[in-house]
Amino acid sequence: MERWIYNLYMSCTYNEDFKQILLPTVYSVVLVLGLPLNGVVIFQIWQSRKALTRTTIYMLNLAIADFLYVCSLPLLIYNYAQHDYWPFGDFMCKFVRFQFYSNLHGSIMFLTCISFQRYLGICHPLAMWHKKGGRKFAWMICILVWIIVFVLCAPTFEFATTGIQRNRTVCYDLTEPQRSKQYVPYGMALTFIGFLIPFLAIIVCYCCMTRILCQKNEMIGPAVREKKDKAIRMVIIVVVVFAISFFPFHLTKTMYLVFWAMGETTCWVKQTFSIIYKCTRPFASMNSVLDPILFYFTQQKFRQSTKSILEKMSSKR
Repeated sequence: MERWIYNLYMSCTYNEDFKQILLPTVYSVVLVLGLPLNGVVIFQIWQSRKALTRTTIYMLNLAIADFLYVCSLPLLIYNYAQHDYWPFGDFMCKFVRFQFYSNLHGSIMFLTCISFQRYLGICHPLAMWHKKGGRKFAWMICILVWIIVFVLCAPTFEFATTGIQRNRTVCYDLTEPQRSKQYVPYGMALTFIGFLIPFLAIIVCYCCMTRILCQKNEMIGPAVREKKDKAIRMVIIVVVVFAISFFPFHLTKTMYLVFWAMGETTCWVKQTFSIIYKCTRPFASMNSVLDPILFYFTQQKFRQSTKSILEKMSSKR
């Protein structure tokens, strides 16, 4: 059966010339913007490490995940610009694919932690941990998230590999064609655990927050109003991140896996869903640029320090 699927796959030649322009362009933009933005976020949080809040601890780990992923993009930019040619060896192929998925699901889970933290602050302010141990608990959560992400994405080292196509070495996006049947259950489980469950948790948090945030401003005090405005900004940015990066990618990936596993599907259908999926894949990396924006618009101290730096730079000119 596996050999039959493999032969059918190999008899269907995909035209993916669009990747030579789309992927290097998007990845280059993410590299140029994501590297300094996440570097600045890490530096700013590190400077104020003695006064970290639970939210900034989650954002620090989010920025570290994004920064590590962005550092791997030069290899992918070269790969797609050279018509899928991969000269960096099998281990680097596995590592780059692992970097992509660990960043993707790590970002989703840390955004979930940030959203839940904001939910507690809006809906259950008296239940917040303001005493000692709050930051320690946040660090424990971060360690747990990294462990979960590593366990979820570790099979990528098993499935991702290099191969020969059209007389050149390539790095397969998911796995080699003859292992497609084995990969589909893992790919579905990764989407369910690493995206759907956190996504549903965020929806529940935001639905509860909306009930509080929609109250009239006259009914709340200045301190609560400021917290409300901050929460609204966070909700908008997180929704934008999911709308651009996470939801389209996981939707098209799921559809791609379904049709990939269907041996009787026509070549045209397979190629259509392959193109749709691979067009959303580079935009999944856009969260590495959007996440620092979340930090900027929800952290007043960061905005003030950035403003002062820009003013000093302009005054020197």
